[in-house]
Amino acid sequence: MFDVAGELERALQAGQRVGVVTVVAVHGSAPRAIGSAMAVTAAGEVIGAISGGCVESEAHELAGAALEGRAAPSSTLGLSDDDALAAGLACGGHLTVVASVLRPADAGVREQLRSASRGEAAALDVALDDGGVSVPPGPMSLDTRLEEGVLHLVRPPAPRLIIVGAVDFSSALATAARPLGYRITVVDARPAFATAVRHPHAHEVIRAWPGEYLAGTVVGPRDAICVLTHEERFDIPALVSALATDAAYVGAMGSRRTDARRRELLREAGVEPESLARLRSPIGLDLGAVTPAETAVSIVAEIVAGQSRAPRLSETSGPIHARA
Repeated sequence: MFDVAGELERALQAGQRVGVVTVVAVHGSAPRAIGSAMAVTAAGEVIGAISGGCVESEAHELAGAALEGRAAPSSTLGLSDDDALAAGLACGGHLTVVASVLRPADAGVREQLRSASRGEAAALDVALDDGGVSVPPGPMSLDTRLEEGVLHLVRPPAPRLIIVGAVDFSSALATAARPLGYRITVVDARPAFATAVRHPHAHEVIRAWPGEYLAGTVVGPRDAICVLTHEERFDIPALVSALATDAAYVGAMGSRRTDARRRELLREAGVEPESLARLRSPIGLDLGAVTPAETAVSIVAEIVAGQSRAPRLSETSGPIHARA
């Protein structure tokens, strides 16, 4: 449900009731995770999705029925893998879902949706017996889980993506990364470049020396830092500060010659070998990218891949969607 929090809150703000179908269990090869939701507003607008397309019609009908008060709270959508193959369908699996109705008067629920849409921590409980959605009475759970007839939905604070350098590649990276759920900051000391107009998909644009900003801001273990200025007076202080954080990803743009010189300057600046080994430079996966948009795809692909080798799916076997 938190994956469409902003759209849900906008519909509620407009005074509409919303029927919501939320995934509470996944069986087989269904692609979406627990907590994913599809909704239908009283005006007929469809929000979100709960599969790759196979059961959207069923979910749409169920959300509409919830609005009309004729839906069973808990349902199973889709087919088993074996049944799907027998029927000639492209994918199998099935989902256990719960149907709920959100109302404009649900102030507590709306506040949690607003928090999630702002990238802040949020939590909601969805009762399987009647589809009721409420704010948890106690401390927030650590993660989304099904327990004693209640789906505890938890959205931790959004990870940050700090982009050093307000250049064209930075704007493209902000555009590519925002749908992944990052809270995006672009930082640059040059007033002519560090403008919100040039970076419309960043949540904030900071005019400051990047090294000083990174040394003074909070960076957590889920965050990413991408240094794209390609200019030593910005790059070196920024990377010294970035590599001193717990960021999950630190990358820097530049040629192999630039990378070699940069690493030598970082060693001279006192960066230890184990810290320097964390640096992903040249930045991105080798996708043959040339344009800013293509380069942005290569960078977000490397961030998503993390420490994995990210082989092609067409060259591997086994499950496509990893399950915890």
